Amino acid sequence: MKKTFIILLFTFYYTSISAQSTHVLWYNQPAEFFEESLVLGNGKMGATIFGGVNSDKIYLNDATLWSGGPVNANMNPEAYKNLPAIREALKNENYKLADELNKKIEGKNSESYAPLGTLEITNSNKGKVSNYRRELDISNAISKVTYEIDGVKFTREYFVSAPDQIMIIKLTSSQKGALNFEINSSSLLKSNVEVKDNVLAMNGTAPVHENPGYPGTNAYLSNEQWKDLKENGSTTRFTSLVKIKSVDGTIINTNKTLGLKNGTEALIYVSIATSFNGFDKNPAISGLNNKEIATKSLKSALSKSFDKLKTAHIADYQKFFNRVNLDLGKTTAPDLPTDERLLRYSEGKEDKNLEILYFNFGRYLLISSSRTIGVPANLQGIWNPHLNPPWSSNYTMNINLEENYWLAENTNLSEMHLPLLSFIKNLSVTGKVTAKTFYGVNEGWAAAHNSDIWAMTNPVGQFGKEDPSWACWPISGAWLSTHIWEHYVFSQDKNYLKNEGYPIMKGASQFFLGYMVVDKNGNLITSPSTSPENKYIAPDGFIGATMYGGTADLAMIRQCFEKTIKASEILNIDADFRAKLQTALSKFHPYQIGKKGNLQEWYFDWEDQDPKHRHQSQLFGLFPGDHITPLKTPDLATASRKTLEIKGDETTGWSKGWRINLWARLWDGNRAYKMYRELLRYVDPDGKKTEKPRRGGGTYPNLFDAHPPFQIDGNFGGAAAVAEMLIQSNENEIRLLPALPDAWEDGNVSGICARGGFEIAITWANKKVEKVTIFSKLGGKTTLIFGGKNQNVTLKKGEKLEVKI
Repeated sequence: MKKTFIILLFTFYYTSISAQSTHVLWYNQPAEFFEESLVLGNGKMGATIFGGVNSDKIYLNDATLWSGGPVNANMNPEAYKNLPAIREALKNENYKLADELNKKIEGKNSESYAPLGTLEITNSNKGKVSNYRRELDISNAISKVTYEIDGVKFTREYFVSAPDQIMIIKLTSSQKGALNFEINSSSLLKSNVEVKDNVLAMNGTAPVHENPGYPGTNAYLSNEQWKDLKENGSTTRFTSLVKIKSVDGTIINTNKTLGLKNGTEALIYVSIATSFNGFDKNPAISGLNNKEIATKSLKSALSKSFDKLKTAHIADYQKFFNRVNLDLGKTTAPDLPTDERLLRYSEGKEDKNLEILYFNFGRYLLISSSRTIGVPANLQGIWNPHLNPPWSSNYTMNINLEENYWLAENTNLSEMHLPLLSFIKNLSVTGKVTAKTFYGVNEGWAAAHNSDIWAMTNPVGQFGKEDPSWACWPISGAWLSTHIWEHYVFSQDKNYLKNEGYPIMKGASQFFLGYMVVDKNGNLITSPSTSPENKYIAPDGFIGATMYGGTADLAMIRQCFEKTIKASEILNIDADFRAKLQTALSKFHPYQIGKKGNLQEWYFDWEDQDPKHRHQSQLFGLFPGDHITPLKTPDLATASRKTLEIKGDETTGWSKGWRINLWARLWDGNRAYKMYRELLRYVDPDGKKTEKPRRGGGTYPNLFDAHPPFQIDGNFGGAAAVAEMLIQSNENEIRLLPALPDAWEDGNVSGICARGGFEIAITWANKKVEKVTIFSKLGGKTTLIFGGKNQNVTLKKGEKLEVKI
């Protein structure tokens, strides 16, 4: 039962009066480039819509369609034997030799996320086009295109349903019999297309191996895997089925196309499926029946009315999206198409509702790309048109995969976190082999820089061919395990922590206990160590990556150990193991502040090869970690600030998203806001719309993050930062408006979540809290901190406290 307590009498309420939308992207022309298109998804199936008049192109993706098959984790069984020589070289300060030797602890590179195919709807209606509009309404996850030809209005409506696992396209014309179109399917992958029983079917296979941009080798495949691949001729199979349903008109087809002649209203049903059956099952031999699954979804959808399908889709989507509402106060921005709106904003103009739209869009993208257990959102979410996608569109685990999920818990999308959490469980299986064979550690599990749908955990680099600065980094298990803790501390789901989460956290901690060594001062460090993708300049001028005692390593392992200890205490188990972790923590090599006042990245106070490097991994303890704070560790917080000042604000999309969160944790709302504005700077996909095309981080016309190229982590990191500016929390307290910028002096937010299982609503005016509502999901205690005041709160399960000031 919910109970409401009223404290004090004054209320404040504000609603934006702007015509500018906080939930609609719209344009007055079709998309020419991928970065102008509009995307839909149900967490597994993705659709990229261009909205052309004569030819409407739609890219199709399935989150489970990847090259390759289950990883042979035992690919380099004696790699660990090289560790003593690397450690000896480091002990002797021979960093050049250490860099070379570190390459011997490398394995294969990841597999690639594959594009399923392209659906093209070709219209035979010719004439002058007028009143064109293309939009995506992220409040209901529906896209629409409208235009007129010679006075006849044509409308297309698109959505991808999670309840019915189907894509629906509704086409209508204002004049009877004016719909005339043809549909064809194609794929960059090996496939065949045929029409049978008025169904356009495309069946194909993913590549055996696709690793763009890197030296090719197949040495990592076992003999058994090669036999499977040769016998089956493929890896993951896929199916795409298309059918037209019309109240009038004539369905026409060839052996390769499907169409409609002289119709007035028509529905196009698109069903896709793959044979993927788990990270550890060969999809060619032990895969699901993709044809049967796609057919079943199609038949089920055909038996339902359009209104029923649409209603179910909207209800399912809105139960997630509608949980959070944000208003940042009055805006005077004019109502413009989204690309023009973004350009105007990039010139420094005010548009608070665009800032809200970007936040809402981040939540929309996570709902749309992360609903498949064991298959988290990748570097491009689920929207990839390329056979050779940038960085394989894989799981890059030294920041990018984790950043995808920074907004999951605090913006009330905990269910969308589950694909990542279940993926971490998969990593803990293959990672046990990696821990033993690459690092000689017989307890726990390890994971490195890159992974894929097959839960690959080995360090990458194609067996010694690539730079250790990014290839040799075994610390992602520490970072990923903190997501398990975050899910628990937000949800308070003790059953999850006991049965799923804690064993994985413990395994990650066990590996690091076995991997760390003692330095000359008797402190625990990692050796060898690298700081993700960055390089140092040693005293002799050598530029390298391999060293010992990197700050990022120790920050992430510290966070991992601290949260594993807390989990053990909550569950009241593993007291002996907990004591080992506590002892280890007491011996960690401490943070060091360099001569410039910065937080050192390296064990020694060395210079960076690139002082403005995009990674800021040494600041992990500030964010997303929580053991550096302005109150608890003021000296380290000040050093973190100095580090950010040295790096500057100009950086790539995901990196800028990270830095906004870091500035928010330093309670500098105006600096965070400055960078948030920069994240939304217009980036022209073809360089023709602006006089001086911008490179570097920013936002494409469709609001996709420009790394460049497109990477979705910037969208997620930027959206998470908005929540971080408004609410920060730990297990014991909730800080309201900790980094509120001057530009957001009035507003309100509801549905934001705080650690401890609380849901918060705040209304503020003149940068001061006017009203707070706190709801407890399971009951608990916390302290609200706002305006220099502390208020202790104790709530039972389902209780709500409203504080009016």
